[in-house]
Amino acid sequence: MRHKMLMLKCRSKFSCFIFVLFGLTFNLHAQMTLTIEHALDIAEENNPQMKNSKLNYERTQFVLEAQRASLKSQFSLILNPFAYSQTRSFDARFSEWYTNKKTASAGTFQVEQPILITDGTISLVNTLGWQDSRSQIWDNRTQQFVDSRNKAFYNDLYLRYNQPIFTYNRRKMALQRLEYDHENSGISYALQRLNTESRITNWFYSVYMAQNNLTIRLEEFENARKNYEIIRDKVDADLSAREELYQAEVNLATAESSVQLAAVTLNDAKDNLKQTLGMPLSNDIVVMATIVVSPMMVDQDIAIQSGLDSRLELRQREINMELAELQMTETKASNEFKGDVSLSIGIAGDNQRFGSIYENPTQSPRVSITFNVPIFDWGQKKARIKAQEATQTIAELDYENQKVDIELNIRKTLRSLDNLRTQILIAEKNVRNAQLTYELNQIRYREGDLTGLQMSQYQTQLSNARTSLVRAQIDYKIELLNLKILTLYDFENGQPILPVKNLNNIMR
Repeated sequence: MRHKMLMLKCRSKFSCFIFVLFGLTFNLHAQMTLTIEHALDIAEENNPQMKNSKLNYERTQFVLEAQRASLKSQFSLILNPFAYSQTRSFDARFSEWYTNKKTASAGTFQVEQPILITDGTISLVNTLGWQDSRSQIWDNRTQQFVDSRNKAFYNDLYLRYNQPIFTYNRRKMALQRLEYDHENSGISYALQRLNTESRITNWFYSVYMAQNNLTIRLEEFENARKNYEIIRDKVDADLSAREELYQAEVNLATAESSVQLAAVTLNDAKDNLKQTLGMPLSNDIVVMATIVVSPMMVDQDIAIQSGLDSRLELRQREINMELAELQMTETKASNEFKGDVSLSIGIAGDNQRFGSIYENPTQSPRVSITFNVPIFDWGQKKARIKAQEATQTIAELDYENQKVDIELNIRKTLRSLDNLRTQILIAEKNVRNAQLTYELNQIRYREGDLTGLQMSQYQTQLSNARTSLVRAQIDYKIELLNLKILTLYDFENGQPILPVKNLNNIMR
């Protein structure tokens, strides 16, 4: 009686379990199917780190465009439509006080053109206005106020050129800094894309591994079910001991638990991948991949040279050295001897009638030279230069250390690839041997020459061998991706790669 109840219980559990698995399989049709290429495309638009890098690149692009626009002619118009004032002033010429009332209206139009190559500025300025000025002066002889009034239009037109001398070109250096900043942000975006590709690939293959592991556990469960049915029939026919049926039930329950654990692991891996992709966690996904391990040999010298010629990190270090050089120029210019030259030539006129402003024009040339002569700075400049020299040395050492790191990582990756190829060959042999061993011992199990515990061990051996093979293949693909990132060269297809095909197409 107890034996029949156990049989009914196991059959019921098996039926429910198969129904759940069938439901999961049916839902696969409603899932989003992802390939590694599709996953990377999704991440480029939704991954938070990618979006930050992209926005930073766009920011530096706009700042650089604004700086370049500032080098073009700048037009401005200043209007003062109405102004009124009444002042009490002292006239030193006549040693007398006077009261002045003034009503005026004026406007100034200016065109200013910066000159990048010299850091100078050439400007065309025109001021047009009208004023009504009244002055009241006390006349001691007549003992009464005398009024003086001038009511006229006036215009002042002149061309001016300002040029700093004995100093560095600040305008050109500011543009260089922004260009380096923009290039550096583009490199950071490209590196972030490579880093995201590496992270996504790891999580993608984690999901793939979990899916494969679930498939293995399902097959293991199916084999345990078949073995259970075999031993059940043999026990019913009194051909095997009842203890074998108990062991078969334990094996079946263990296989069921392994399937459930594999399903939990798969769901966790999917959530991690969706988080990295920037997808809603409520979306359901399934990954598809074809892992082909090709017998590819990579020349170590070519790989290292490709990495040293192409790695973007080295260009970043070069930018740091160039920025340190610019900073040294600024440091040496602190407390410097410098000057400014201003040249201007123009014409001014005034008249009560607007059309006669330039009836009697006046030439208005202006020339000024200014020098800034430092006297003593208590060693401030010398100390700043020493500090900046140390900064330059650090940047150079960082560049050399980066080259060593690149070569070191490429050599380690190549050695790892060689080892993984060997491990894959061994794992393939282990799977074949484990499969043959399992099939042979399954016949022995049916004939009663093996116990259920021994059969469970052979099943575990086969499952572990298959899992080890998939793991070795995935590790090989990940290491191959690492080599591509380290060298920026696709040795599978024999062509160099660009982390971002065209940075100018990033902005939309």
